[in-house]
Amino acid sequence: MRKETLGSKDILGSNEVSENNKDLENHPAPKKCDILKAADANQSVLKFMSHRRSALVRSMSEPGPNAEQLELILRLAARTPDHRKLYPWRFIIFEGKARAKFGEHLAKYFQQDCPNMPAERIEHERTRFLRAPLVVGVVSSPKDCPRGTPIWEQELSAGAVCMNMLHAARAAGFAAQWLSEWYAFDRRIDDVMDIGENERMAGFIYIGTATENPTERPRPNVPNLTQYWTN
Repeated sequence: MRKETLGSKDILGSNEVSENNKDLENHPAPKKCDILKAADANQSVLKFMSHRRSALVRSMSEPGPNAEQLELILRLAARTPDHRKLYPWRFIIFEGKARAKFGEHLAKYFQQDCPNMPAERIEHERTRFLRAPLVVGVVSSPKDCPRGTPIWEQELSAGAVCMNMLHAARAAGFAAQWLSEWYAFDRRIDDVMDIGENERMAGFIYIGTATENPTERPRPNVPNLTQYWTN
């Protein structure tokens, strides 16, 4: 299948980038007790959702979000269903030199587990976080709720944060992919990131500038997955 390599203007023209940055500044958070619309018909959003597709991390490059764009992406990601407002998740930001430093830990533990792997494979692990200019680790951090909010609900909320972040990054003009990979499930790597015993990684969101447009992938036959309950 042909891959389409893009220039910056093919992804987002210079005027569009400028206007997009202005738009980012025009989205302040609502204040407590503000009245929000329960429904807000928006054909542009429906089209945006109908074309949602993760971009592959191998098709990302510089630049990533600036500080203001990242703040907005995280804030929008956090606007997720959260039973009893427990905020059962948190973020770990990897950017700049921190990505390479974290990669040293990945290479170290991968080599310990796979000592016979060639040097090229170890180097692949060392450079994982250099594939995109920004990586956001989303930590599922369930709270001990005296009112009994199930852990499962809190973990689902962390997953919803990841999905919101993909939407927010794309709407801000960036490519994004949600990955886990082996290091999301390794306790030694958890210790490097100071992940608590009751926490685990919901995933890592890689964010950068797209160098290729993704192609559509097979989608489920939704009616085959839908059941109407009858008594």
